[in-house]
Formats: sequence, C-alpha cells, structure tokens
Amino acid sequence: MSEEYYTESQKKMARYAKALGHPVRVFIMEYLMKNASRCCYSGDMAEELPIARSTLSQHLSELKDAGLIQGEINAPYIKYCINKENCAEAERLLGQFFKNIDFSNTTTCNSSKIL
Repeated sequence: MSEEYYTESQKKMARYAKALGHPVRVFIMEYLMKNASRCCYSGDMAEELPIARSTLSQHLSELKDAGLIQGEINAPYIKYCINKENCAEAERLLGQFFKNIDFSNTTTCNSSKIL
C-alpha cells in the first residue's frame, strides 16, 4: 500500500503512539507535565533516570521529532517543555480511536495455540 492510502489523522496518530511507545518517553512526558509551570533542563531529567545522558537525548529527540515536546538551547543547556497544541491533538486522536472501538462487539482469541 502506498503512504497516500492513510489519512493525515492516521499518520499523526501513529507518530504520536510510536513516540510514546517506550517507558522512558512516557516518564519524560509525565515529568514535563508534572513540571508544566516551568521548562525543564535535560540535566534535571538525567538525575531522575538511571540511563546514560546520550540515551536520554535519543528519547528526547524522538519526542521532539513527533512534536510532543519542544526544546530551546540556552548554551550549554537545553530546556524542554510540552508542546501543548500537539499534545492536545494526540489526546484527541488517540482518545477518539479508543472511543470508536465497540468492545462489546469484539471477539477475543482464546486459543492456546501460539502462532
């Protein structure tokens, strides 16, 4: 299938979901939301997580590329905050996606056979 087959909403939802697809990135988003009254420096987050700063930087980059966060360089520091507009869009798209699923009409796989 070509990429044009998918709607813009589907592509955006997939991008947001992928960005949130790692526990470290979920932690970062929660950390930034908890500290929403101020922007946070990557060094602050590095002290909270048991990962290398280079790994944290990769996770921040993934969130920034998806548009969920934004960063500003104040050499030698980089501060980050939530991108409110895109987070609201992600909430709307993902919420709408799950809201539209009729779980009463879905079947579950009860087979013990593993594919």
